[in-house]
Amino acid sequence: MPIVEKIKDLTKSRRLRILDRAMADFKETLVTTRAILDRLIREPAAELTREYGALKNDLSPKDLLVSPEELAAAQKQVGPGLITALKTALENIRTFHESQKERPMWLTEIKPGLLAGRITRPLAKVGVYIPGGRAAYPSSALMNIAPARAAGVETIAAATPPGPGFLARPEILVAAHMAGATEIYKLGGAWAVGSLAYGLLGLPKVDKIVGPGSSWVTAAKMAVFGQVDIDLPAGPSEGFIICDSSADPQPLVWDFLAQLEHDPQAAAVLVSTSPKVAEAVARGVDQELARMERGQIVESALVNAAILVAADLNEAFELANEYAPEHLQLVIEDPLSHLGRVKNAGSVFLGPHSPVPGGDYATGPNHVLPTGGAARAFSGLSVDTFLKKISFQHLSKEALAEIGPTIITLAKAEGLAAHAKAIEIRLKELQ
Repeated sequence: MPIVEKIKDLTKSRRLRILDRAMADFKETLVTTRAILDRLIREPAAELTREYGALKNDLSPKDLLVSPEELAAAQKQVGPGLITALKTALENIRTFHESQKERPMWLTEIKPGLLAGRITRPLAKVGVYIPGGRAAYPSSALMNIAPARAAGVETIAAATPPGPGFLARPEILVAAHMAGATEIYKLGGAWAVGSLAYGLLGLPKVDKIVGPGSSWVTAAKMAVFGQVDIDLPAGPSEGFIICDSSADPQPLVWDFLAQLEHDPQAAAVLVSTSPKVAEAVARGVDQELARMERGQIVESALVNAAILVAADLNEAFELANEYAPEHLQLVIEDPLSHLGRVKNAGSVFLGPHSPVPGGDYATGPNHVLPTGGAARAFSGLSVDTFLKKISFQHLSKEALAEIGPTIITLAKAEGLAAHAKAIEIRLKELQ
């Protein structure tokens, strides 16, 4: 049974281990991933065969693109119930993200004759990574592609790992096509990220790569950052639950386990102001673990988990903000009144009837969220992820005459004579 600990009794090393979760071993992953990318850049075809040759004889880059025939076969394999669920979820996701769209231009008059503003333009080419290793995640296809489409991106190249027979998971293909991917490739991990970043193995060279994945995918995205833009460090899933004595422990057991079943590196923390609730959740986790289909994965992930007792909500929120979780559940009385306490989180789930799986699949907000503490600086995926903001300005003769001396003084202070001269020559003409 998971040990219930009091926050005030945590040693410095134990607290740090909880905060670090799977990111504790990330540096080693990053080194290995960079080695893969180096080999891929030097000899892409050889690296492709080395990694995926066992799945298909005479494998070549042309085999990576999903054909219309494979897509048609996938659509026949996916049951009508899943198709209906995907359509319902996609409708909600589209509605939420369409509402985020900004007006294409805004303009402000800073002072008479001095106008400035900004125009918004979509990125031209985006790569979308869709996990498909240990489990199929068609929801990730919807969550990544729908906002890109809402933003107006023209080329959306999706990549997902191949399986036996060098075939992609049919539910992922159907979801990606439904959401609006313009092309889909069978390639996973660092090989997919690197190929999209550098335009290798027949994949397009994109402007930005988005999508969640394991720590290996996150490491690859961080390694190519600069060559392309990336969305955020989205690694193994994690959840943080704050609850009080009003909470029913049984649903919380499954909220806790739901985060851990994603990946052996996933993380979950429950903090309760009620020792009774915390103990009940710990017993429930222990009882259900043996019966779970993905019990081995959960058991491995428990190293990144904790069930804690807080002296009060202040102590609970202090730890939550330091943790900066991907998912934050507030199963407390009047949760909306406590939303102002939240400083760092990817997405917040308010009340006992708002579990994380709702946001994972169908409520509308995006489930691609910052992990590993990155919520201190990053936001989740949105329409803004796929847009560029281009500023502009226009000065009248009068405005330039007024602000010109200020510009000249600043330019000369920085030793940039040509900058100053560009203004002086215009002021002389105006006189």
